[in-house]
Parts: sequence; structure tokens; C-alpha cells
Amino acid sequence: MSDQPREAEAKPGAKAASPEADPPSFRMPDPGLISRTMTDVAERSGRIVREFLRRQATDDLPDAMHIGRAFLDMTARLMSDPARLMQAQLGFWQDYLTLWQTTARRMMGLGHAPVIAAPAGDKRFRDPQWDENEVFDFIKQSYLLSARFVQDVVKQTDGLAPETARKVDFYSRQFVDAMSPSNFLLTNPEVLRRTAETGGENLLRGLSNLLADLEHGRGKLRIRMTDHEAFAVGRNLATTPGKVIFRNRLMELIHYTPTTETVLKRPLLIVPPWINKYYILDLKEKNSFVRWAVAQGHSVFMISWVNPDESLAAVDFDHYMTEGIMAALGAIEAASGEACVNAIGYCLGGTLLAATLAVMAARNDTRIKTATLFVTLLDFAEAGEIKVFIDEEQLQALESRMHDKGYLDGSEMATTFNLLRANDLIWSFVVSNYLLGNDPFPFDLLYWNSDSTRMPATMHGFYLRAMYRENRLREKNGVTLDGTPVDLSRVSVPVYALAAREDHIAPWRAAFASARLLGGPTRFVLAASGHIAGVVNPPDAGKYSHWVNTTLPETAEEWLAGATEIAGSWWPDWQRWVSTHSRGRVRARMPGDGGLPVLADAPGTYVLVRS
Repeated sequence: MSDQPREAEAKPGAKAASPEADPPSFRMPDPGLISRTMTDVAERSGRIVREFLRRQATDDLPDAMHIGRAFLDMTARLMSDPARLMQAQLGFWQDYLTLWQTTARRMMGLGHAPVIAAPAGDKRFRDPQWDENEVFDFIKQSYLLSARFVQDVVKQTDGLAPETARKVDFYSRQFVDAMSPSNFLLTNPEVLRRTAETGGENLLRGLSNLLADLEHGRGKLRIRMTDHEAFAVGRNLATTPGKVIFRNRLMELIHYTPTTETVLKRPLLIVPPWINKYYILDLKEKNSFVRWAVAQGHSVFMISWVNPDESLAAVDFDHYMTEGIMAALGAIEAASGEACVNAIGYCLGGTLLAATLAVMAARNDTRIKTATLFVTLLDFAEAGEIKVFIDEEQLQALESRMHDKGYLDGSEMATTFNLLRANDLIWSFVVSNYLLGNDPFPFDLLYWNSDSTRMPATMHGFYLRAMYRENRLREKNGVTLDGTPVDLSRVSVPVYALAAREDHIAPWRAAFASARLLGGPTRFVLAASGHIAGVVNPPDAGKYSHWVNTTLPETAEEWLAGATEIAGSWWPDWQRWVSTHSRGRVRARMPGDGGLPVLADAPGTYVLVRS
């Protein structure tokens, strides 16, 4: 999950100053710098090449994603209807001819209007020269016309199987994004200006940055999105005071130190996803949901999942329920004397929480009194572009790799999520780090995003196949956990379901369909922004808005039509909701004062293990 994060508004590197009226003079780089850089390049390149060749002896690199087969299928379909393809080509060339004409008029000082404009908010073309300079404006529009032509042809190809069509569309956009003129030295005005201003030193620094990333990936490119030396978990991230009061092989349970004299009687258990680490909800003080919830008078308990290795290869989804949520409930009762809790589940943690509630309902276990689901999928029919990576052939290949290792490597998950938003999470950093020569910008959320976790082989295979591939969780008794069939309609506790409008991992309409599977009273709320910033949006930031609607109609469109937009964070709305379902206040509970001793200071030990 790595939410990775346009919604976090990352700024990969400093923006160059606006061009002056006179073009900058070209400055020759320092000869000593060139000599030192090239000597370093030669030495480091040799190591990288040797490491790369060594890895090729063991790495199997077939077309596991069957991209080539998908495009061959598309080509065959196109050739079966040449008239449609010819019509599309004629339209493209007519647009291109119009572009030549408008560019010529502009160069003669006559009025002009763009043939095609970049989408609003497209950061690739934010430099003024893309609009002000005739040549760069022509390059930009040529690219946009070509991109539109490619994508239109792909979308209008009839007869493709749904999975093939989805794959062709996705990888066509990957190709189109990669070929943007903003990604190349000679067609990016900002890079050309920086090169002239520094005498090419930006390119030398960029080469050094590229080599550092190749070294970090042992021959594979691992783009640094942030300054990793600027952050450390427990030092300036995940700093809310608390204690680890329970530990088993899958999780540590953190009890946070109260900051109010009294607290809500019912403790709050937070179940984060184990695709990423829990401290997305406890980044810096100003954007920590945990710190804010503690300040609202909650006794907050957080599950911190282990970063598994091959010894946990056989761990299944059931174990995350029994040794995660169920074990946490027992530990909270021992520590606080309270058997009943309010619970929050984030993303995959929300999927686990909802499934656990269904199991508890079947067993007449009522210890969880309310559930809050952050950007959670239970119905995976419209799960978004991540399904591009989960067709049967890819799933079999993935299962084979996980069987050999015992887990899915965290870097594979990170690459998948980055591809979902390649312009923001790949190409912007290529330009900033390698062409402009900027050092990675210190950004807490991107540090978290790069702090990836592994997935146990058995659990992840079950999750991808039973839920994403076969969508059995939404079916009555379609999934069995710990010997108990799961029926989501039996979940009768009050639920607060939060979705995010621009979420690319849990699309909000799919989250809405998921909320409707539950049998109890459900408040559905839609936040602006995406999978991360839609959730991590403190009230003091004054950012984004949210939509509320007290009804839960049959379709997401009906819900949105009747919703009211409210400025700012949804956090206060949730606090009002959860407070109405809590029973009074009690004297604040200190970690370690109950029946469980303190094992370690927060953030604990499991979160510190890096993949």
C-alpha cells in the first residue's frame, strides 16, 4: 500500500527560478569536478555491472505478466478492422496538421489557440516555457496528441477479453507516460535552463544520484524519493509516547500514554495494514492521527505487525485474525479491565477487521462494539488498476516466487504501487534526481512509503486469490476463517466507513459497495484526495473537504448526489460519531498499570525491521 502519494503533495527537489528576460550564460563545469566524478563513475559502474551479471545467473526473467501476448492480441483485433484504424489515423493527422498551422501562425505573431491542452494539474508541464515558448509548446502539444491517439486506439479495440483490455490500456499509459518530453534532457526547458546555469554540473550530480540508486538496488534501479538520512522511526517519526504491553510472533501491541485526566471508557483498537507499517497514522506530531486521538480522550491501542521472513511462510489470513485482532482484544482486557472496544481498520486491516466481525457474530462474540473502516475493500469487483497484476498467469508466477522464498519481497509491492501512479512516483523523481541533479527532498510520508514490508507466502496467496481474483469475501460463507464461515451481512455493529475520492488502491465506489455488504447501521463518508492524504488529514491543516450523507442508497452515484460537502478534515465528524457510541469516561489508564507489564517503549521493535 505503499499510498503512496500524489495526495501528499510531495515536491521532489527545488523548483528552478523563472527565466530572466535575457537567456542565462553558459558556464563551463569545474574540470576537477569532472575528473573526480568520472573516476567515481568508472569504479562504481564496474561494481554495478558485476553485481547485475551475477544476479542474471539466478534471476528468471520471463514475460510473467504476459504483456507481449496482450499487445499481440490487440494488434490482431486492430488488423481485423482496418477501416476503424485508418479513420483513427486520419483524425490524428488532421489534428497534427492543425497544430502545424497554429504554430506557424504563432511564430508570425498572429493569434492562436492550443489544439490540445494538458490536463489541469499536470505537473510535468508547469514550467512557464511549455506555454510561452513556441518550440516547447509545439513539442508539448505533439506529445499530447500522440498520447491521445494511442490511448483512443487502445480503448476502441473491440473483442478483447476484459483482463487483456485492462492490461493493454494500463501498459499503453505506462509507455505514453515514459515518452513524455518532460523526461528527456533536450526537450525539457527547465532541465536545459539548469544545465546552462550550472555548466552541466546538474547532469554530473544526476549521474552520481543514478549510480547511488543502482548501488542501493544491487544493479536494479531503486529510485530514492526522499532523504533517508533525515528520518528515523522513534526519533522524528512514530514519536507518540507509549509502551509495548504485549507481543507474539505476528504483532506487538502498543498502549499510548494518555494526555487527558479522563478517557473514554471504551478503549480504541487500531488495526493497520501489514502491507505497510503502522506509523502512517503516527508520522510527525502535526499529522499524527494517533496523537490526535489520544488528545481527544481515547485509550489508544495500536497493532504493530511483524515484518515477516521465511520462518512465517505458512502463516495464513486466519492467523492475522487469531494472533492479531483476537489476541489484541484479550491483551486490552488484561491491561485495562475493559472487555469491549471500538476498533479501526485501515485498508487491508479494515478487510481483516470486517471479516473478524463476521466470525465474531457467528460465535456470539460482542467485544467489538463499533468498527471504523478506512479506505477498505470487501467487494473486489471494481478494485481498480491493481487487478492488472493479478490475472491467473501472473498469480501463478507470483505464487511460485513466494513459494521459493517463503514471502513476497517488499520491493515488489512498492514497485506495483508506484506503477499505479508513475508520473508522480517514478518520472517526477527521474527528472528531479537525474536530470536536474537535485538531492532527494526530505519528506516523511515518502520515507514511510519506502519502508516496505514483506508478505507471508501462504497469507498473500490466499488474499490475492480468494479476494482479488475470485471475490469470495462478499459471498455468504464464501470464505472460512479459523473454521468459521464468513457472512458479512451478519455484522450488525455500527460502522463508520471512510473512502477517498481519488483513491487508486481502494476506489471509492468499490468502498461504497463494500460498506453496503454489512448488516448494521453504516455511516459512509467520502474524503477528498487519495488513499493516504484522504485519511491522514489533521483538522489544523485546513486542507481538503469531505462529503456526508445519512442515507446509504443502492448506488454510489445516488449517495453522492444526495451528499453535502463540508470543508476541512473528517476527523471531527468521526470523533462525534464514535463518542455517541461510547459509554462515559473513566480515569486515564497508564500503560503498564494493568495486568500486563511494559515490554518496551513505543514504537517497539517489530516496526524497526527493514526489508
